[in-house]
Amino acid sequence: MRIGLLTEGGYPYVSGDARLWCDRLVHGLAQHEFDVYALSRSQHQEDEGWIPLPRNVRRVRTAPLWMAEDDEVALGRRARRRFTECFGELAAVLCGAPGASSGSASGAVGGISGRASSAAGEISGRASGASVGAPTSEADRFANALYGLAELARDEGGLTGALRSEAAVRTLERACRAPGAHRTAREARVPDLLTVAAHLERALRPLSLDWYEDEGLGAVDLCHAASGGTAALPGLLARHFTGVPLMVTEYGVRLRTHYLTAPDAPPAVRSLLAAFQGRLAAEAYRQAEVVTSGNTHARRWQERCGAEREKLRTVYPGMNARPFAEVGESPDCADPATLVWVGRVEPAKDLVSLLHAFAEVRKQSPRTRLRIVGAPAGPEGAAYLGHCRTLAAQLFPDEAEGPHAAGDNPVSFEETGGPELPAAADAYASGAVTVLSSVVEGFPVSLVEAMLCGRATVSTDVGAVVEIIGGTGLVVPPRNPRALAEACVALLRDPERRARLGAAARARALELFTVEQNIEAFHGIYLEIVSRAPVRRALDGAGEPLPFAVPAEAHVPVRWTAASPSLAARGGPGWAASRPVRATTPLPAPEGAR
Repeated sequence: MRIGLLTEGGYPYVSGDARLWCDRLVHGLAQHEFDVYALSRSQHQEDEGWIPLPRNVRRVRTAPLWMAEDDEVALGRRARRRFTECFGELAAVLCGAPGASSGSASGAVGGISGRASSAAGEISGRASGASVGAPTSEADRFANALYGLAELARDEGGLTGALRSEAAVRTLERACRAPGAHRTAREARVPDLLTVAAHLERALRPLSLDWYEDEGLGAVDLCHAASGGTAALPGLLARHFTGVPLMVTEYGVRLRTHYLTAPDAPPAVRSLLAAFQGRLAAEAYRQAEVVTSGNTHARRWQERCGAEREKLRTVYPGMNARPFAEVGESPDCADPATLVWVGRVEPAKDLVSLLHAFAEVRKQSPRTRLRIVGAPAGPEGAAYLGHCRTLAAQLFPDEAEGPHAAGDNPVSFEETGGPELPAAADAYASGAVTVLSSVVEGFPVSLVEAMLCGRATVSTDVGAVVEIIGGTGLVVPPRNPRALAEACVALLRDPERRARLGAAARARALELFTVEQNIEAFHGIYLEIVSRAPVRRALDGAGEPLPFAVPAEAHVPVRWTAASPSLAARGGPGWAASRPVRATTPLPAPEGAR
């Protein structure tokens, strides 16, 4: 089959989100074709280029989110009215205000759909979820306005200029000042309105792309959005225009990320943008055939944001276990009195609490050492690393300036790639216990790496930590140095317990968190979606939809040889595979077999 992989700020670029797991997915499903539609976030990201792509990536189409040239589309009077109605309805939903008139946006969208093809009109009706003129919910109002803007952009050749115009700002202001709007929206000042309008223009840029023709996303069997938010918008439009089924994967819920970023933004800006992200996420969840998350913690967020429980699946991120195999199979550590922390250095990792906890550990086990292995994450991470170095020197002044050699501090700050720690596996092998001290986590990659290395772990109870650990390590409350210290001391003093927990952790990681498990799960979901939601343009002789636009059997990598004469004589097939072919659907078990 052919999959349209939708990304934002990641694959196929060298740096960015969702790069590794998308690359592993595409390589792992070599029997399928991939069309990559990527939204880039910066000029630097584009200058870095792409990672090497496998042969089954058929095409790559990109568009920038960090800049937009004026499309020079001059809307006529009727088009300007349609834009004002649809954008005004979208803004009214974000502000919590009623529509300007009964069914105004619905009427506009209905008129647009009437001018579209009958197939597109049928799809539009299914996508909006409500008939034109009927009372609509807030979700339907948002969907009607969004798809109305999309059809206007298709008819006129783009909406970039309109979304950046003074008319858009004034329409947003009218919605904020309308009776019934939320108090926070009514308090929006002119700078707040300009900021929100700029963010909406950026998020809605996919409306003006030419990705939705029959030779674009209309030619794929399935759209797979590698994240929520703006990345899912092309998939929504492909479903709206051509009926291509959509699947959404979120390893970090975008709405949750929005809440955690820009905490100093004005209340009006945060409220309006959160409303937009929430409505867009709810629409993506509603239209998707399947919504997957990387852990139960993210799955709860998706369900809280409107995803139906029947659509939700948990697919853990796939880790490459090979680099950690040698360390995991020989669990002896370089120093049984060393604690190891591995990760990106940033405030969310709470290394300050770890250093205070280590001071308590040193009181009970004076020979213990702590290795902090990781690079700072941006300027903020570099400043935080400097603060942690200063704190370590203050907490352990005797070791650094006493009778020992200069710099003989029990805390070391290092990076992988040097002679002592050439790889991440060597970092975990250098200590007896791996520590995670974060206050915010999604899927803790460093924790899974430590488990693959067979290391006992002490972690804070944040994000998906408890789900990942599953009883194979010690978990303590976050921001609690005393509890963290007590757990570390308990494991340092009990080597048998460390070995037992480490072996159990490695077995759990190999069972649940490998690349092979991840690829197999997505492959099964792909086949399930395409078999029950075929693209309607592929029909058989009776006019019924085929399960695959391009038969999957055509891509089975086998050599076919003539069958044996005895088989042909018994009425068997005239050709046989030279090696076994795996069935795409499970075969029924014999009766009574369990």
